[in-house]
Amino acid sequence: MVDADLEKYCAQAVARGARDAKEIHPSSVVTAPWVRLKCQFGCVGYGKGYCCPPDTPTPEQTRTILDSYHRCILFHIEVPHMPKKEKRYREFFDNLVDLEGEMFKDGFYKAFVMLAGPCRICKKCAKLEGKPCNFLDRARPCMEACGIDVYQTARNNGFFIKTLRRREETNNEYCLMLVD
Repeated sequence: MVDADLEKYCAQAVARGARDAKEIHPSSVVTAPWVRLKCQFGCVGYGKGYCCPPDTPTPEQTRTILDSYHRCILFHIEVPHMPKKEKRYREFFDNLVDLEGEMFKDGFYKAFVMLAGPCRICKKCAKLEGKPCNFLDRARPCMEACGIDVYQTARNNGFFIKTLRRREETNNEYCLMLVD
């Protein structure tokens, strides 16, 4: 499958809500220990979900995983400040997990998607009650939780991203499909 064209998957992602999708090389994905530090000391969800640190791969583990791939797809989604913003995230992330499944069936048996931000499947993670994840088939960690510097990765690949000054600004989020 190394020579297979990934354009059809990029086009499907755009049809399903991505602003853009682009094949990238895993070496352009930046990992750094400070990213998880921001999770640990900047996010109220730290340690409260299976898709968040410390339950996700470390930056070093993530680098090793990335280095075992030849291609990735970086997805860009714009989410304006709006009343049903969470619903838009959930629908898009569901579509990417479905796309991962389609890619697997098409022969990309190593396909695995990393999403953006905390898991949005359950209102309250089963981890908080000491129970296993209810959606292991659908839950995926976010890039940040795995130590990926999303800002530099996006910039390395020609995408726009900036920190937001106000809640009313449009979020530029990124997700990463590990392909082969």
